[in-house]
Amino acid sequence: MTTGVRRRMGVEERKQQLIGVALELFSHRSPDEVSIDEIAAAAGISRPLVYHYFPGKQSLYEAALRRAADELAARFVEPPRGPLGARLLRVMGRFFDFVDEHGPGFAALMRGGPAVGSSTTNAMIDEVRQAAYEQILAHLEVGEPSARLELVVRSWVSLAESTALLWLDGRRVPRAELELQLVHDFAALAAVSAAYDPGMAEILVGILADEPADGPFGDLVNRLVALVPAPGPAPDALPAVPDQRLP
Repeated sequence: MTTGVRRRMGVEERKQQLIGVALELFSHRSPDEVSIDEIAAAAGISRPLVYHYFPGKQSLYEAALRRAADELAARFVEPPRGPLGARLLRVMGRFFDFVDEHGPGFAALMRGGPAVGSSTTNAMIDEVRQAAYEQILAHLEVGEPSARLELVVRSWVSLAESTALLWLDGRRVPRAELELQLVHDFAALAAVSAAYDPGMAEILVGILADEPADGPFGDLVNRLVALVPAPGPAPDALPAVPDQRLP
């Protein structure tokens, strides 16, 4: 009969294990509801040993958020090949995969969780938003964005974030519809800005030139056209009005 021997982990390996365990627990419940005792039990170690690697729950929480932030930022990375609409739709699919897998953890990351106001947490949130912003600019092949383009892209990143947070509250709208709607939202924001700015108009024309009719942006055009009422029949010629001038 052989006796199983537990392998002793090195310091970094143990820390990474604890971060993974904490992130998994935070993904299913609010970090406020997860105790150090639960994290220790899930990792198969004692509570004092958790404190040996992390000074307290706050430091472990921030380490878990760091990993979550890095993973979330990576979801926006997409090879710059093919029409932009299809690329953005794939990005939204990966983004919502993360949201779906890490519900409470995603909400904690974007809202700050128990570390509201902490400079460390706020910096991580800003890093995720900046990474998403830079990835979109890379897809547009723009190095120095104009003020209007920056407004469009940052507004869209913020919209994706708030949409995901609202979706988590009951998931009342089908996820696939929201992913497509967010791609449409990007096109709509760009189109409105293009109506005011020649530079944005040039960017929009370049985007649409590569879009197939059956792609996400083509789908938006078809949906909008369907909303426009068909023109009615031309009115009949008005009857002649008798000349009522006085003699």
